[in-house]
Amino acid sequence: MISVIELRQKFLNYFASKGHTIVSSSPLVPGNDPTLLFTNAGMVQFKDTFLGLEKRDYKRAVTCQRCVRAGGKHNDLENVGYTARHHTFFEMLGNFSFGDYFKREAIQFAWEFLTKELGLPPEKLWVTVYEEDREAEDIWLKEMKIDPTRFSRCGKHSNFWMMGDTGPCGPCSEIFYDHGEGIFGGPPGSPDEDGDRYIEIWNLVFMQFNRDTNGTLTPLPHPSVDTGMGLERLAAVLQHVHSNYEIDLFQALLKAVGEITNRSDYSNSSLRVIADHIRACAFLIVDGVIPSNEGRGYVLRRIIRRAVRHGYKLGLHEPFFYRLVAALDKEMGAAYPELRQATDLVSRLLKQEEERFAETLSHGMVLLNEAMQHLKGSTVIAGEVVFKLYDTYGFPTDLTADIAREHQLSIDAEGFERCMNEQRTRAREAGHFKVDLSNVALTADCQSTFTGYEAVAGEGTITALFLDGHEVEQLNAGQTGQIILDQTPFYAESGGQAGDKGQLSNVNALFTVSDTQKIGHANAHIGKLTQGTLRKGDKLQAQIDVVARQATARHHSATHLLHAALRQVLGEHVKQKGSSVDAERLRFDFSHYEAITPEQLAQIERIVNEKILNNSVVQTKVMNLDDAVKSGAMALFGEKYEDDVRVLSMADNFSVELCGGTHVQRVGDIGLFKILSESGVAAGVRRIEAIAGTQTLAWVSETEQHLNHVLSTLKTSRDGLDNRLQQLLEQIRNSEKELSRLQSKLASSQGDDLAGKAIDINGVHVLAQRLDNVDVKQLRETLDQLKNKLASAVIVLAAVKEDKVSLVAGVTADVMGKVKAGDLVNHVAQQVGGKGGGRPDMAQAGGSDPKPLPQALSSVAEWVKERL
Repeated sequence: MISVIELRQKFLNYFASKGHTIVSSSPLVPGNDPTLLFTNAGMVQFKDTFLGLEKRDYKRAVTCQRCVRAGGKHNDLENVGYTARHHTFFEMLGNFSFGDYFKREAIQFAWEFLTKELGLPPEKLWVTVYEEDREAEDIWLKEMKIDPTRFSRCGKHSNFWMMGDTGPCGPCSEIFYDHGEGIFGGPPGSPDEDGDRYIEIWNLVFMQFNRDTNGTLTPLPHPSVDTGMGLERLAAVLQHVHSNYEIDLFQALLKAVGEITNRSDYSNSSLRVIADHIRACAFLIVDGVIPSNEGRGYVLRRIIRRAVRHGYKLGLHEPFFYRLVAALDKEMGAAYPELRQATDLVSRLLKQEEERFAETLSHGMVLLNEAMQHLKGSTVIAGEVVFKLYDTYGFPTDLTADIAREHQLSIDAEGFERCMNEQRTRAREAGHFKVDLSNVALTADCQSTFTGYEAVAGEGTITALFLDGHEVEQLNAGQTGQIILDQTPFYAESGGQAGDKGQLSNVNALFTVSDTQKIGHANAHIGKLTQGTLRKGDKLQAQIDVVARQATARHHSATHLLHAALRQVLGEHVKQKGSSVDAERLRFDFSHYEAITPEQLAQIERIVNEKILNNSVVQTKVMNLDDAVKSGAMALFGEKYEDDVRVLSMADNFSVELCGGTHVQRVGDIGLFKILSESGVAAGVRRIEAIAGTQTLAWVSETEQHLNHVLSTLKTSRDGLDNRLQQLLEQIRNSEKELSRLQSKLASSQGDDLAGKAIDINGVHVLAQRLDNVDVKQLRETLDQLKNKLASAVIVLAAVKEDKVSLVAGVTADVMGKVKAGDLVNHVAQQVGGKGGGRPDMAQAGGSDPKPLPQALSSVAEWVKERL
């Protein structure tokens, strides 16, 4: 039997022997296609090559591409674990020709690999072609001489591939494996083709045409080939099993899940869900995705929580999912070294996410089970319930739908959306937005040459003027608009660096620039014409705000050193997740799974300042993107780069990154670097805010003034400050103890008076009273004293402080069979705008409305009487 590991390598080796370059799998987050949530096919990394937008130094390629289909248009999530072949993560084998060979060679390679290299019987294979593709038909029937009775012509729906509504497209030829007469289903193109007998294993796409907006097909000058074959499906065929979950890779993962869950039935759908989901979750984290509440991070969170819920279903109430990373590494780490290098990070993030969800999973399941039990004949779970599960307990809607489906129920999706929209309306706040340039359209030749790397001033000619988002011929004094010059030293906001400010002027006009933004390939100067008139074709002197530019450059360069220091101290899993630099400060977001300790922050700050003190020259080079990455330059996660990129090296290659921003000339120009704060902004994402240069000097001066004021107030010196603080803290602690003693004494005396106010209801002392000038601790102490004095009692005590109500309720042991303290305290709390709970003998609650408190306390006697 051929293993998955052997099959993967056999495919790569075969095509390498046919002149194909083995290309590594690209990340699951496509760097060249913002329209895709995840890489979902082998051709994604070659999309620009097929479109002619980039050239590679090879014309034949072969890959084993990791793919995810669990969000957006391509979403198989709800079927995973319940069918034989649906997965969130899968591996796609593919061979590609970029204007080299075409149909004949592609067909020959495919048939030879399947029948000769793998030894599949030709009589078990079935071939399809596009019904109008006579060329492919003749190759299969006349040259390859396949059995005509195992051949189908199919329509556009299944056998004509298009990259989009426009662009490269062409016919397909698909190869199916026949699992035999014992399994239901007919051949491709027949009414029963959706059965499981004939399973597609390879799709050969012949990119032959370009489709325009009118639907017209024009032959491509260099036809290409894109193929895709699911590794798991092919392994199932070769290992003589019908389900992908029966192949060796999945059997190993299922065994690991079984050991954790103490289950041995590997056909169990929950075990299969967990085994599938560990692959998707681990590789998404490897490729930089962090669990969050939006975008790719939300999809990852959904998959994790679906796996955890299936573990809960199997009786696992402690974190378990992260323990499967080691088993996954054993099966796939050799093929994907990036997984092996990141196993610790993957395990930590998964465990954190499990622990976060476990806190609410059991409570959410109670709510959901109650909702399902009270449907009263309906089969639809109300949208309000679905929304509460989502909003309060973190249940993704498809997780609720998944659980509902297991009980032959559905969810009210429209009702859920209604609740979501109501929440958005409540949460919507007015904000301050930048000038909207999204609708501004420029002609192709309207571009700006940026001269700001070398100069802070220069001359440019106006090529376009905009007012209220529309292009105009002139701007008049007093109008706010945007100006585009053919060349400019003004940096347009990009890569987190703020746009430049300054002035554009000539002898007749003055335009004050408040910001610079990108419109296409042009730099738009945004501001107000304070005097004169400007027209297209006018020449202007451009002068940036040099002080602001230099301060911004210091902060930008500091982020590069900070990034490198973070990776040195915390680990190489740290990657930039966003940044903002301007003249005032820098903000740097990065991937990390826990708060940074004060000691680590001090070490990071020290490393950055040590590099600054070395005062080495900042090196910049323009080089080919592939060469830059190979040389060790860090590329930002998910960014799209041009073929030629700017590589910035600092502190003797301590930091090497791709960056188009403006920077200092020597690292010493950054000046003193100071971290102001470190915080979490999302699950797995931390933020550091810091300052450099003159901003740090101003901070030091201000901090020193504050310290001197404190020293003066406390009448001490810097050296004596610690001792003085310890003295004051000790005095405060003693005062608090004395205050607590006096309050307890007061509460005790009040308790003595209160005992006589209890009323008798069927032999039980019932007391409901408000106490003044006490806190919750004293309420509890008084409650205990009263229970001892009254022997058989039901008691409610209340206190009010700063318009907040505190409540405690107590029930003696002989009464608990009829009256529960938790029920009683909730009865009172609901009347004062609150809720609470606790043990049957003692419970606590709070409220926000003290006005109804007298009436609420008066209602206790009647409430107790009904239960005694």
